[in-house]
Amino acid sequence: MAATSAYNSPGFDFSNTYRNQFLADRGVPLPKATSTGTTIVGCLFKDGIVLGADTRATEGPIVADKNCEKIHFISDNIRCCGAGTAADTEFTTALISSNIEMHALTTGRKPRVVTAMTMLKQMLFRYQGNIGAALVLGGVDITGPQLFTIHPHGSTDKLPYVTMGSGSLAAMAIFESQWKPDMEREEALHLVTLAISAGIFNDLGSGSNVDACVITASGTEMLRNFVKPNERVEKERRYVFRRGTTAIKEEKVRRWVVDEEEVTPVGGEEMDTS
Repeated sequence: MAATSAYNSPGFDFSNTYRNQFLADRGVPLPKATSTGTTIVGCLFKDGIVLGADTRATEGPIVADKNCEKIHFISDNIRCCGAGTAADTEFTTALISSNIEMHALTTGRKPRVVTAMTMLKQMLFRYQGNIGAALVLGGVDITGPQLFTIHPHGSTDKLPYVTMGSGSLAAMAIFESQWKPDMEREEALHLVTLAISAGIFNDLGSGSNVDACVITASGTEMLRNFVKPNERVEKERRYVFRRGTTAIKEEKVRRWVVDEEEVTPVGGEEMDTS
């Protein structure tokens, strides 16, 4: 095996995909891809951007985390919602966040949203969809509010309202029927909450709470657990069986009497303390 070069560009390594394809061609069954689920949205309003996400993380049919955070930091004026494989979205956004910070330090300027979008799409395109990250990128820069979607293969869209994830169709139905240009902050925040709630209640892969993020030229406001529509309430009845519900067929009590002289101490010889 050739030694790894110290000059290889940093990033993910998918060299085993060729090995997997070689084995698959010879009849070796490969593990199936894990089904992921999320609802992430974003929309423009008069003064900026509102992003939203649910908080359920799944491992196939299992709810792994009821309150995970899917709105990731890119820079002070840019945030990115991630859907797909949780590790891919987490580390992809962390890597681009570092690159954006280096870009800002090099140029001495506040980073633009389109710069982060270009970095993300180039990285995802390089790995040809092997990184399972579907992203909603939003922010406000010198050119105004900007909202993009970035697909796992690197394609992008720029729209006034966007949805992604397994609950995206339910969320898009809300935007298509209720979104309007030049909305006020409260209107946009309410609309994003409705869209995420539609995904939570109509998609098995989405659930728990609603996270939101409001980005304007004056700053970024992260609203963690903005709405909690699925808080557990006290049950109406107690499901505790009364004593004696299950019949006892037989009861036997045996008393063990141990002679102290027959008890052998456990361990070796006593320690010499003289």
